[in-house]
Amino acid sequence: MTREDIADWFRDLQDDICQNLEQGDGVGKFHQDLWERTEGGGGRTRIIQGAHIEKGGVNFSAVHGPLPEKIRNALKLDSGAFFATGVSIVLHPKNPWVPIIHMNVRYFEMSDGKWWFGGGIDLTPHYVNEDEARHFHGVLKTVCDQHHASYYPEFKQWADDYFYVKHRKETRGIGGIFFDRLSAQDGFTKEQRFAFVQSVGKAFAPIYLRFLEDNKNRAYEPQHKKWQLLRRGRYVEFNLVWDKGTKFGLDTDGRIESILMSLPPEVNWDYNVQVADGSSEAHTLSLLKKGINWA
Repeated sequence: MTREDIADWFRDLQDDICQNLEQGDGVGKFHQDLWERTEGGGGRTRIIQGAHIEKGGVNFSAVHGPLPEKIRNALKLDSGAFFATGVSIVLHPKNPWVPIIHMNVRYFEMSDGKWWFGGGIDLTPHYVNEDEARHFHGVLKTVCDQHHASYYPEFKQWADDYFYVKHRKETRGIGGIFFDRLSAQDGFTKEQRFAFVQSVGKAFAPIYLRFLEDNKNRAYEPQHKKWQLLRRGRYVEFNLVWDKGTKFGLDTDGRIESILMSLPPEVNWDYNVQVADGSSEAHTLSLLKKGINWA
């Protein structure tokens, strides 16, 4: 299995997910930008703005070249050439009852032979629906358990810790799974690690299409839309302040439009927002914490 084989599979995954999302939205079509990186490689950025997906991005990239010093220091790697490929997705729905979702699956290797997989999938509801949260985590646990019993508890905790807005002392959403540097340690082969990443990638469309179909036509009031815009603000804060993928893209002189495709089209930051006791908003805030056993 070569790095080209892995990149080809990610490219096909992008095609499949885009086709499914267009069908789920019913109106929107993806606009594609092909781009090249001066130092080597390039990608396909695809953006959809439809009837139910207000703004969504499904990106594929395969880039290579000399490893930038910032990345070398951050990853504690020796100098040399790198190759990185993967798919990254963020969807911001129009209806406040439909959650934001993010997925990333990726592969990285160095010219000295080091390699690893990384990625994850997490859900950020504007209003936490506990049944949907249990379904989401149940699907992820099933995917993980098919490959190793340690995956779900380890990667669920990793997501809780990673997708945490430290300056707000709240999680970005209800978490999911997050993993990085999955290589040959503990006796795993590259084929086994890739098979797990493939399962995560293939789980994305069925998960999200269910939430979209169940909620896209649900009635909402102006206060629900206002709350959605405030929660989008928290999402932006995490991505710009804490997200390592954003920093990696910027430090490797990546395409800025692709890196920042995760940002929503509209967002609010009202001053000193207070929620009423017993409200749906207060209930959601009470569930934005680590360690909830959704599965």
